[in-house]
Amino acid sequence: MRRIVWVLVAAAGLAAVVAPAAPFLSRYAAVPRAADGPLTVLLAGVDVDYDDSAAVWPWPAKAESYTTRTDTIMLTQVWPDGRVNVLGVPRDSWVNMPGYGWGKVNGANVHGGPEMLMRAVQDLTGVPVDAYALVSLNAIPALTDAAGGVTVDVGQAMKYDDNAGKLHIDLKPGRQRLDGEQAAGFLRFRHDNLGDIGRIARQQQFVSALGAQVRNPLNVWRLPMMVGAVDRNMKTNLTRAQVAALTGAALGGPQVRTFSVPGDFGYRGAASVWEVDRVALNALVGKEFRDPDDVRSLGVAVVNTDAPDGSAGRLKARLEGLGYSNVWIVNEPRGPARTTASGAAAARVLRDVGFGTVTDQPLAAGADVTVRLGSDTPAP
Repeated sequence: MRRIVWVLVAAAGLAAVVAPAAPFLSRYAAVPRAADGPLTVLLAGVDVDYDDSAAVWPWPAKAESYTTRTDTIMLTQVWPDGRVNVLGVPRDSWVNMPGYGWGKVNGANVHGGPEMLMRAVQDLTGVPVDAYALVSLNAIPALTDAAGGVTVDVGQAMKYDDNAGKLHIDLKPGRQRLDGEQAAGFLRFRHDNLGDIGRIARQQQFVSALGAQVRNPLNVWRLPMMVGAVDRNMKTNLTRAQVAALTGAALGGPQVRTFSVPGDFGYRGAASVWEVDRVALNALVGKEFRDPDDVRSLGVAVVNTDAPDGSAGRLKARLEGLGYSNVWIVNEPRGPARTTASGAAAARVLRDVGFGTVTDQPLAAGADVTVRLGSDTPAP
């Protein structure tokens, strides 16, 4: 009888520990698996939207809609062996937002939702993005408290009060364990000479410290609470298979490395922006983030040889929607033909095109793969 009681107590304790992650598990539970290659997820923290029509001050926050500007942007690449590369993207980076035009990257979510944000970062870096996860500002304090606090070195005194935004920061220099409210202040502080760039460095410092705590076997029991804290404050298009791949990579213990988009402060009109150093960024991405087995990072030229008008543009848009980051249209003489693709990776690209055969035709200038659309191209 005593043994049964102990079993029931243990089961109740296990259920209590796992319960916070139950909603997440009900949607995404799958056997952890080793992915074939890296999975790239765009993490972005959204700003709070305050109700300026309210009769009270400070204005209360509206219900989270995940449609506001992105305060924090991190391109996170997770490899099957547990390596995690994080690229911090300054919120003021001056980028070309597909379908909208040039502006600060933190406005992409406002103008076209997370899909436009994904495309903007993908076009900026050349790294195909597989999924997004938007998190509210409530996620950081909830995650930090669920982790039992996070220990970081605070490099300088941080003092700032924003009554309207309900943000009060008062941190002293030195190594210390931050609770949820303190962690939110540490990550949001930008009132020094480095502004957003200094904040990105602190965000990366925090991510590395949190990763070290997750690797500690003594903290395993906290993981369901941490998962639940994030899940309650997140909007994502991650699939069950992708979550299984992320879980499989995490089993080996995440090994986090952090980087930042290189550049310098500049101005566009009266607006202060981050001018991206494209040459340095390309070198960084080529060294740390490029997956040589991912055809989506190759240069793909599309030619309309004998297809319905507009077919090349439609294929370009379709490939870009699948994560291809370097697709362009080339004009060549038209004539009777079937769809073909040439280049070393032609067969793999054709799997995404959906039809056509591999040939040894010459490549268009600068292309790794050239797709020539013929009369077998489906009509729109």
